[in-house]
Amino acid sequence: MSRVKTLKSLFKRYRRPGDIVFAWIALLISIFLLSQLMDQTAWRNGGKLFAQPRFWPAVSLVGMVAFAAFHLLGSALSERILGRWQEVWLWISSLEYAGWFIAYAFLVPYVGYLPSTIIFAVALALRAGYRKASMLGIAVLSAVTIVLLFKTILKVNLPSGLIYESLPDGLRQIMLTYF
Repeated sequence: MSRVKTLKSLFKRYRRPGDIVFAWIALLISIFLLSQLMDQTAWRNGGKLFAQPRFWPAVSLVGMVAFAAFHLLGSALSERILGRWQEVWLWISSLEYAGWFIAYAFLVPYVGYLPSTIIFAVALALRAGYRKASMLGIAVLSAVTIVLLFKTILKVNLPSGLIYESLPDGLRQIMLTYF
């Protein structure tokens, strides 16, 4: 009996209050994907069932809907835990970092890989709460190391910035090649 109580207390302790919101989102997305199956896949007459292009996506989406419905049912029948909307807000606020990445990807072709990487490394360090000059210096050093690693050692072809066009010829060539 004590083992059951221990498992229940562990379950309560590690259970998140926003699971019912997640369950609704998962169910709605899976139902939407299942509704698109006929338009997005084909059925070939005369082919074997398991070789049909629509068969395995249908199996996976039906499973996705079923398990999302079971998750929703389990969440709806379990006891309510305070903090559901705080957790949902945490999920939404984490999308901020996707916005940072989109802004970074937008800025690289104009400013260049090295300057935009340094700018965003320092900006994200500040956003994370680091204010000491030593920590911001480490952010700059990390950005330069990342750029050198990708451009010189890994030979990743990344777009050069339009800002490099205004540099003198010798410096421009170095920036285009290595930074």
